[in-house]
Amino acid sequence: MRRFATIALLLVTTTGLLAGLMLRLAGAEAAGDIVWTVVIGAAVVPATGWVISALRSGRLGVDAIAVLALAGALAVREYLAGALIGVMLATGRALEDYALHRARRDLNALYERAPHSARRFEDGVPRLVPVEQVCPGDLLLVPSGEIVPVDGVVAGDLALLDESALTGESMPVEHAAGEGVRSGVVNAGAAFDLRATRTAADSTYAGVVRLARQTETDSAPVVRLADRFAAWFLPTTLLLAAAAWLLSGEPVRAVAVLVVATPCPLLLAAPAAIASGLSRTARHGVVVKGGGALERLGQARTLILDKTGTLTAGRPQVVDVVAAPGARAEDVLFLAAAVDQMSSHVLAAAIVEAARAHRAALPQPAEVREKAGTGTTGLVEGHRIEVGKAAAPSRSEWERAQRARAALDGAMTVWVTVDGQAAGVILLRDAIRADAARTLRRLRTAGIRRVIMLTGDRAEVAESVGIVLGVDQVLAEQTPAAKVGAVRQEAARAVTVMVGDGINDAPALAAADVGVAMGARGSAASTQAADVVLTTDRLDRLADAMDVARRSRRIAVQSAATGMALSLLAMAAAAAGALPPAAGALLQEAIDITVIVNALRALRPARGTRAVVTSATETLLRRFEAEHSTLRPPLELIRETADELGEIPSAAGLDRLREVHRFLTERLLPHERAEEQRLYPAMGQVLGSPEVTMTMSRAHAEIERLVRRLGNHLTLAEAEGLRLEQLDDLRACLYGLHAVLILHFDQEEEAYFSLAAGSPA
Repeated sequence: MRRFATIALLLVTTTGLLAGLMLRLAGAEAAGDIVWTVVIGAAVVPATGWVISALRSGRLGVDAIAVLALAGALAVREYLAGALIGVMLATGRALEDYALHRARRDLNALYERAPHSARRFEDGVPRLVPVEQVCPGDLLLVPSGEIVPVDGVVAGDLALLDESALTGESMPVEHAAGEGVRSGVVNAGAAFDLRATRTAADSTYAGVVRLARQTETDSAPVVRLADRFAAWFLPTTLLLAAAAWLLSGEPVRAVAVLVVATPCPLLLAAPAAIASGLSRTARHGVVVKGGGALERLGQARTLILDKTGTLTAGRPQVVDVVAAPGARAEDVLFLAAAVDQMSSHVLAAAIVEAARAHRAALPQPAEVREKAGTGTTGLVEGHRIEVGKAAAPSRSEWERAQRARAALDGAMTVWVTVDGQAAGVILLRDAIRADAARTLRRLRTAGIRRVIMLTGDRAEVAESVGIVLGVDQVLAEQTPAAKVGAVRQEAARAVTVMVGDGINDAPALAAADVGVAMGARGSAASTQAADVVLTTDRLDRLADAMDVARRSRRIAVQSAATGMALSLLAMAAAAAGALPPAAGALLQEAIDITVIVNALRALRPARGTRAVVTSATETLLRRFEAEHSTLRPPLELIRETADELGEIPSAAGLDRLREVHRFLTERLLPHERAEEQRLYPAMGQVLGSPEVTMTMSRAHAEIERLVRRLGNHLTLAEAEGLRLEQLDDLRACLYGLHAVLILHFDQEEEAYFSLAAGSPA
């Protein structure tokens, strides 16, 4: 309705202005003045309504200046100036409506694409039902190209999903049977069955829509500043107009001042820029709850982050399998995974995933029993396997050594016994997010001066993560109350952002100037307490949002300051008699259009602190990232072979060396050479110089040197067998290879592969 009224006002005032001009040119000056008087009347009615509406809400806006300018134009018979003011008011409203509509377009798209129906199986036949009728446990059919209506798990075949609406990720993602799927994503492959786990109202997409609606309920401090500005700008304008009249004795000068002061560019520029920023963050998969939160995010100087699920993946991964004397690591992992595939525990899932990464076909266990807090037991190939906590305190030097190592590494332990005898221990650790280090560097570039990690985890675990990421301070073993106290302490010094995902993070999020929730897997409590919600499980979206926030605020202030400076200069000229009312109206119209167009720049994408990656380079990154995931598990073979090289050469040791050498020459080196020839030149272009890849190339050279050295040892051994004097150098070569490769893989994944997400539109 408002847009219709604005368009109607614009048509009436513009038509009237042109008609009056035509009549004046035809010599009918009186008729032209009458038409312009009608235009003034058509404009003064809604303008008066805007003033009354502002007064009812306790504000006195600069629309009051417009009413006075229109009345003044009539009083001094400056009909053309009055008509121009009417057109200016209508144009300003139309531009503001267009700007806000354009800025909210991405948020409106969220509302409009919300699913309204679902295909639920009834008597084996999918029937279309309202989405509100879907209950947890219902089996649904999701046809190709349709939006997933509710949260659920894939039932049956593989699902290929386009998750860009929630995550900004352009590439389709595969989900196997049993994997969770969020509502709002699009089926990009063949039709699949979905077992609902939530109602539509409780599902992910409905939550995103609710959050998006909250973005329109708050106004930014820059916008509220405009209201405060009107409180002193209005009397200043009236005093200047009165002074011009009294000193010159010409009331037309007072009217000219009022004309130039109408409307205020700050009122037009700030809302357009802030709303544009909200739109941009939505495209990045970030929902900001209002303009106030967006501006505070742009002013942030301190960043506090929870560890688990925020800086780390929140999903433990197997980092090592240590076999007891007389056992093999592969067998320990294989037997543990065979039993754990029947368990739903998060550690069991990590063990099964690690075993399958070795392409192990797991047998079905029998007599499986799971005891909460203890572990799982079962029969595998006739052996009684126990997986979980150690049944008793350490009984051997080997067990004590593994416990000590786990404590030093900050790792979790899962013990495996076979027929009552210790067979080995599996070490697991929650891996640091691949994008965490790069994101923190980007945030520091964007203006963050202090980074703190706040966690309830053990100090040694937290410190190990903090050292790798280079945070300024680590606060470990913190209770929820202590977290709140720490956040408040930092917020008293500077604008502070707190990032978390758990229920225990909710109070700290609420205490921060800006609370940021990892909404993709975070708790409902943290999402509700937060000011900003990352709808995708990616920390780098926070850096994207901060880039947008800083740019939007900068553009808002820049547009407003420029517009105000020009308006004040024009007002001074009008007071001095150098700018008549009609010319002043045209000049003010030009100023208003300029500041709004400038404010709309906030809608356009900008690089910010993100490296721009072309689609061809992104394809390369994804290819080599996928190769890394298949090459990483066999790297442990190198270290295990070094461990097994005894003090006396053996035929078994020589066989293991041959196996390692085949892996290195047939799989690993071709991968490294392809990176050198294809990936590194592309990364040099992305990062601005070929020099940035030189340290990585040096690592490639060292890897190749060590592989050649290993090959030379094998050549000698093939002729005369392994000699005793070779063992020390072989162990050094293998341990060196393992260390260099692990470090090199980590460096590439952090420096290069974390860019594989591309730049959101």
